[in-house]
Amino acid sequence: MPNRSLLHIGCGSDQLPAWLGMFDETRLDINPANNPDIVRDMRDLAGITGYDAIYCSHAIEHISPHEIVPALIGFRAALNEDGVAIVFVPDLEDVKATDEVLFNSPAGPICGIDLIYGYRPALAENPYMAHKTGFTAKTLEQALIESGFSKVKVDRLSDYALMGAAVK
Repeated sequence: MPNRSLLHIGCGSDQLPAWLGMFDETRLDINPANNPDIVRDMRDLAGITGYDAIYCSHAIEHISPHEIVPALIGFRAALNEDGVAIVFVPDLEDVKATDEVLFNSPAGPICGIDLIYGYRPALAENPYMAHKTGFTAKTLEQALIESGFSKVKVDRLSDYALMGAAVK
């Protein structure tokens, strides 16, 4: 069986997780320094179609609240029928803007203020890393539903993360 196609939106320098290895990856990012296959803003996916899946990990929080649903509508339009979008975002439920370390990531310790505004060491070098919106499980689910996805499931994960899975 041939591999299926996956659009990795907001790929940055991150590799696709091994559990998505059955897909042929196309990388999309706004920053050409990340060497994506497509240099494009996730808010403008016009003409990008034909994908079986979309993977977007910790990227949509970098756009403004009023841009979330239109961007997700673009994600949906890029998918084939019955395509799936998998979206990870920080979980801001009960997070406070403090310097208290909430968990340790491969990049270093993460505090509440980092989850809300963006990881401060990364912000110092890359303005694209600023967080402009935030999510709870309920608000991520609402955004995916408002975007027209037919089936939506949002789970709270460890380390203050949410995973939304949605079918076109």
